[in-house]
Amino acid sequence: MKVIGITGGVGSGKSRVLEYLKDAYGAVICQMDETARALQKKGTRCFERIVEAFGTGILDGQGELDRAALGSIVFADEEKLAQLNGIVHPEVICQVEQDIRSKAEEGRKLYVVEAALLPDVGKELCDELWYIYTDENVRRERLKASRGYTDDKISQMIASQPEEERFRASCGVVIDNSGDFENTKKQIGDNLQL
Repeated sequence: MKVIGITGGVGSGKSRVLEYLKDAYGAVICQMDETARALQKKGTRCFERIVEAFGTGILDGQGELDRAALGSIVFADEEKLAQLNGIVHPEVICQVEQDIRSKAEEGRKLYVVEAALLPDVGKELCDELWYIYTDENVRRERLKASRGYTDDKISQMIASQPEEERFRASCGVVIDNSGDFENTKKQIGDNLQL
């Protein structure tokens, strides 16, 4: 089974690429953010360790993690963010590794890991890293149309993500998703050796 890691900035069209890989190639899709969220639900080991580290003030009325409360703590303090990542990231990697093994045993041919944090977290799981590049103007238009974001919010989001050069330096394949999606499909086909 081939494992491809897909990354790219907000508004680059990663979701559409994932959908296409699933529909056209039968890819198993794993979005690491969703895996991380599931592992942080009440009752999980990861949840217990986060509460132990940050206290019950990060819980909402239902006893689940209050993401805004936790975010306000960790994004104001790099050490606390590193502490949270040290709890969550190994759990996510372990969970995804198990899923990859399970899908390989089922005889699946393609497994795609999507994460904004690739290549920092999870690259060791992947045979190849792909960067979904999209021109910033196109990204801005997509985010306004699909999510109704303002220019200021989009600028903040883009500024908080890694630079394009970092993605390009880390990824062996660059898919330009700025134009017609038929062109994107062709690039995917050209690069996908199963």
